[in-house]
Amino acid sequence: MKIRKVRLRLQTTITLMICLVVVSVLIIVYVMFGMKFSRQAQESLENKAITIARTVSRTPLVMNALLGNPDSGSIQDFTTEISDINDVQFVVVMDVQGIRHSHPDTALIGKHFIGGDEADALHGKEKISVAKGSLGYSVRAFSPIFGPDGRLIGAVAVGISLSSVQSAVHQNQWIIYSGILVGGLIGVAGAVLLARTIKRMMLGMEPWEISKLLEERSAMLQSTKEGILTIDKNSCITLVNAEARRLMGSKGISQDPVRRQIEEFWPLLRMEKVLESGEPLLDKEVEQSGITLLVNVVPVRVKGVIEGAIATFRDKTEVSLLLERLSGISLYAEALRAQTHEFMNKLHVIMGLTSMHRYDRLEEYLKDIVLSIQTEADSVVRLVKDPVMVGFLLGKLSRMREADVRLIILEDGGLPEAANHEASRELVTIAGNLLDNALEAVQGKDNRLIEIGFRYRNNKLVLLVRDNGTGISAAAGDHLYEQGYSTKGKDRGIGLYLVQRSVEMLGGRIHWVSREAEGTEFTVELPYTAKGDDH
Repeated sequence: MKIRKVRLRLQTTITLMICLVVVSVLIIVYVMFGMKFSRQAQESLENKAITIARTVSRTPLVMNALLGNPDSGSIQDFTTEISDINDVQFVVVMDVQGIRHSHPDTALIGKHFIGGDEADALHGKEKISVAKGSLGYSVRAFSPIFGPDGRLIGAVAVGISLSSVQSAVHQNQWIIYSGILVGGLIGVAGAVLLARTIKRMMLGMEPWEISKLLEERSAMLQSTKEGILTIDKNSCITLVNAEARRLMGSKGISQDPVRRQIEEFWPLLRMEKVLESGEPLLDKEVEQSGITLLVNVVPVRVKGVIEGAIATFRDKTEVSLLLERLSGISLYAEALRAQTHEFMNKLHVIMGLTSMHRYDRLEEYLKDIVLSIQTEADSVVRLVKDPVMVGFLLGKLSRMREADVRLIILEDGGLPEAANHEASRELVTIAGNLLDNALEAVQGKDNRLIEIGFRYRNNKLVLLVRDNGTGISAAAGDHLYEQGYSTKGKDRGIGLYLVQRSVEMLGGRIHWVSREAEGTEFTVELPYTAKGDDH
């Protein structure tokens, strides 16, 4: 049977630990001060006893009585009075032979002192001891008695019962008990308050919840495909995930960036500017060591106060590849939609001719459709050998027919299949955006015509796209390739920017000529290696 581990809450754990510490400290205090108070109490009573013994030993009545003066008075009455006044157990006066001259029990007067600890006093020395006498165990103080001539004539013994000593010790211990009780209550209250404060600072989460959250956060940060780098409010790097280290390694940065200043380690990110301004920096392109990164930097705010910044970045090539794939899917989807629409139109014609029983006319219509489609497909396949571009052009032909635009593929050249698939994808991006721009340019014309052609020779490819549209003005031509610039409204101006970017990526060049109200011609020259010629 598996025993389930008991898991205490943080507040309970902190309270118990602090209470344990407080109890341990109080026990130590109790032992230390208890011993000290006990010793002080005993010393106090010993000092009291020796003081009384000294006083009695120097009293003339006692000295005269021991010297045999009959007019000196009663020693017994005097010592009894001293005992009562000072609240001691006994005051005994003895001569040099140890014979008692006074005692609380009068029957013992004239008998030898009991205890054996009076010898030092009968030799002229003071002494304090604990011994058992006729009245039980007691703390006893001895003081010698000297005559007027300095001769030793006896001794005084003052006794305080050990029960009195223990009673005094217990009275002092109540002070310790009270202090321990008050200290314990304060410690428990402080422990509860501290536990609640810490729990509130930890957002009410338990340690195992924080541990789990940190593990999940770490796994999430390390598994993401974007590089992540964070800094604190002092511009010191605090976190770098695995993808960020990989990208920095590909740029030749091998040092550990953690705890380094961001402006010294990677100033191009400009994260310190985001800390100062509080404004995010979005989609910034950073080039270093031949690699272009797309970077986003945003401030990290805690209760409205900027406590740091976080930068996410990714290789622009990977982002571009993803965009191209999405663009290709979009183009294929558009082509399928156009073909579906065209096919539905043809089905409606076929259904109408069938309903009218015009089978002779239906046969002619079907022959024309099959011949047109076969001719179009044969023409594309004959001139273009790249399967990606073939599918793309067939879709564009359907789209152009739907828009009532003639798309002519020039036959004075051809396009072989590319040895590099990246070049094929970039070429689709270039041709697709140029054809889309041309389609928009011919809108409003009566005879709308677009021409596209390919010429390949000596590892060089020339792409030509020509239209008979409205043309490009000189003012617009100065900003033709700027991202976001367009004469057609907002959220436009991306097509030719992507075209130029793809051309530059392939190491080619693009130029154009245009005449207003007559049309525009774009010519793209690219280094191109055909499949089979890459050796």
